[in-house]
Amino acid sequence: MPSLSSIARRHTDLDDDDITWLQLLQADWQIIADLSFADLIMWLPDRQGNGFWAGDQRRPTTGPTAYVDDLVGTFAPTGRRPLVDQSYASGRIVREGDPEWRDDVPVRVEAIPVRRAGRVIAVIGRNTNLLGVRTPSRLEISYLQTAADLTQMIAAGHFPAPGQRSDHADSPRVGDGFVRVDADGRVVYASPNALSVYRRLGLTGDLAGHALADLTRELVPPRKRPDEETLSAVLGGRAHRDAEVGSGVPDGVALIMRAIPLRPQGEHIGAVILLRDVTDLRRRDRELVTKDATIREIHHRVKNNLQTVAALLRLQARRIESPEATEALEEAVRRVGSIAIVHDILSQAVGESVEFDDIADRLTKLVTEVGALAGAVRVSREGEFGVLPSEQATTLAMVLTELLQNAVEHGFAGRADAAIVVRVRRSGQVLDVSVDDNGTGLPDGFDPDATTSLGLSIVRTLVESELAGHLTLGRSPEGGASASISVPVD
Repeated sequence: MPSLSSIARRHTDLDDDDITWLQLLQADWQIIADLSFADLIMWLPDRQGNGFWAGDQRRPTTGPTAYVDDLVGTFAPTGRRPLVDQSYASGRIVREGDPEWRDDVPVRVEAIPVRRAGRVIAVIGRNTNLLGVRTPSRLEISYLQTAADLTQMIAAGHFPAPGQRSDHADSPRVGDGFVRVDADGRVVYASPNALSVYRRLGLTGDLAGHALADLTRELVPPRKRPDEETLSAVLGGRAHRDAEVGSGVPDGVALIMRAIPLRPQGEHIGAVILLRDVTDLRRRDRELVTKDATIREIHHRVKNNLQTVAALLRLQARRIESPEATEALEEAVRRVGSIAIVHDILSQAVGESVEFDDIADRLTKLVTEVGALAGAVRVSREGEFGVLPSEQATTLAMVLTELLQNAVEHGFAGRADAAIVVRVRRSGQVLDVSVDDNGTGLPDGFDPDATTSLGLSIVRTLVESELAGHLTLGRSPEGGASASISVPVD
C-alpha cells in the first residue's frame, strides 16, 4: 500500500511543508476516528484538478466500519464525491442531510477541509456507519463533541499542533482513559476507564469538578511526577504534550497522560486528556533492564574465567621443555583468548549483538603478538564486518583466529616483509571474508580434504556446521595463500 507522502508527491502539487502538516495530522488519525466512531479518508487534490486521491484511511476501534475495502491510492474523479468537491471549493465543513447506502448499510458522510497557512490542502471524508446507532450515552456524547471540536480546528487550521510530539511509543488511546477538562483545567467528564486509572493512584471519590493538576499533585509525590511547568501545562490542558506520573508506592502505578488543547473557534475552551496505565509495561521494562545487566555480568565473568584458563595454559607452556607441547599450548591460549575477547565485548554491549570490527582488530593483535614471528607480521583489514549476533560472533572469532594463526605460523618461512590482509565484503545476507598473505603459498599438491592440520579441521567444522557456510583455499592476489569463507548472516 503506498504511503501518504508518495501519493502526494506523485499526484499532487503539495509542497514539503504541506506534506509535513498532513503527516502531523496522520499521527493523531486514530484518535479522531475513535472519537468520531467513523472511518476517515484523507482526500488529496489531483495535480490536474480532475478529482482527489485517497492518501490515507483509518477505521474506528470504537464502532463498526463504513468501508470494508481499502481505498488508499484510489482516485475519485470530480463529481463522484460531491461533498469532497464542495468542501475543497468552499473551505467549509459540508454534511449530507440523508445518509448514503453502501451494501445495504446507511452511512452518514461529512467532508472537512484541512487548512494550512490559509489554504485548503486536503479534505477529510468522515463516514459513519449508522446501522448500529442507538441513543448515545454520556461517554459517546463527550467523544462526539470532542471530535466536532477537533474537526472545526482542522478546518480553521488550528490542528494539528506543530512542534513537540509524543515521546512515548505507548502513547494513550481513546479507550484507555478519556478526560474532558474546561478552560480552567477542571474535569467536566471522565470515562469509567479514566476514573479507574485515578483510583489506582488513590482517588476515593469522583473526578468531576476537580482541577486535574491539583488533584494529581495531591496523589503523586514530587519525585514521581514531572516538573511543575510540565504538569500544569499538560493536566491544565494548555499544551499539546504528554507526561508520565507514578504513585509513591514501590512498584506502584505508572501513567502516561496526553493533553490535546481544544479551541474550535480560536479561543481555548478546554482540552481532552487521554490516560493510559503503563504499570505492567514499566515493570517489564525494569525486568528487561535487570536481565540485560545480569547477562552482561555473566559475559564479564566468563571472560575473566577464560582469561584465567589462558593464563594457566601459558604458565604450563613455560614449564614444558618439549617444543611441540609448548606450541600446542600456545595455540590453545590463542583459541581461548579469542572467545574471551567476544565475551569482553558482549559484557559492554547492550543486547546480544556486537560490532565485530573491534573484535577482528583485537584478534589480529592477539595472534601476531605471540609466536616466532611476533611483531614481524603486518596485518590490515579492508571492509567492515558490521553488527553480528553473539553466537555467530563467537564462532567467527574462532575461525578468524585459526586462519590468522595458520598464516602467521606457516606462510612466511624466510620472508622479511610478511603481510596479511583481511578482506571483508557484506552483501545483503551474505558475509564473505578472506585472509590473504604474501607468503610462500600452499604447498604443491596440497589437498585440503586430506590435510591433518588441526587448525584447518577446526575451521572447516565451525564454518560448515556452526555457520552454515563454506571454506575455500587458494592463491591470494599478493601471491601467497588465501583462505576464504562465505557465511549467511542475519
